[in-house]
Amino acid sequence: MPKADAQGLALLQRAHRLSIPFENLDVILGRGIAIDSASVFAKLVTARRGGYCFEHNRLFGDALAALGFEARPLLGRVWINRPDAVPNRTHALSLVTIGGQEWIADTGFGGAYCPPMPLADGEEVEGPDGARHRLARDPLFGWMLEREGPPLAEGAPPKGWLKQYSFTSDEVFPADLETSNWWTSTSPMSRFRNFRLASLVLPHGFASLTDRRYHRRAGDTATAGTIDDPRVYRMRMSLMFGIDLSAEEVSGLGLFETD
Repeated sequence: MPKADAQGLALLQRAHRLSIPFENLDVILGRGIAIDSASVFAKLVTARRGGYCFEHNRLFGDALAALGFEARPLLGRVWINRPDAVPNRTHALSLVTIGGQEWIADTGFGGAYCPPMPLADGEEVEGPDGARHRLARDPLFGWMLEREGPPLAEGAPPKGWLKQYSFTSDEVFPADLETSNWWTSTSPMSRFRNFRLASLVLPHGFASLTDRRYHRRAGDTATAGTIDDPRVYRMRMSLMFGIDLSAEEVSGLGLFETD
């Protein structure tokens, strides 16, 4: 069993993201997203599905508490593709205190993978895909997490330090999480209401599926393609992401024309 220290935190977060995919398919299928502990465990563990940040970090937070870590949730604003407007607080992550030092940990950011890192200005860490991540204080939004490295998908912005998300260390209450989760899963303006997303951390890379566009990077090798057959989509979801969908569920995602 991992110890309640920095190394144990890193091992737990990596194991979580290697095993449980990020996905928002139940949002598109109109099923709603419950983020209480029992519902999240039933979906992500018992039913072997994935989820998005509010689900992942609820499950991870419960695991941390059971293993003796001191942890609490935080809320953040995702800045990817939002250069000119302040985004809502639609991202959840965890603040973990180890020996008096605060760390951020995150099992639920679907666009990239950042290992746990001390909450300190200028702190940097490298992910399994070779990308660098750094923290910087932000005068308006508290903290900003940035990423520099290989693009995660075709058409991604050029290399350079790019904003991922900002957050503060303010106390977050259950009502705050419920409100943010409700907006994220129901608002027509939410990305999760407009795209079908899945991603998974690989031992030395990252795989993602956005609607019908697939992208996989492992080391220096990258592959990409468009899925034109619902049977291939269903197979890809199962083999790559471990998400088993019925033919009716794939049809309900509205990705493919029907007769």
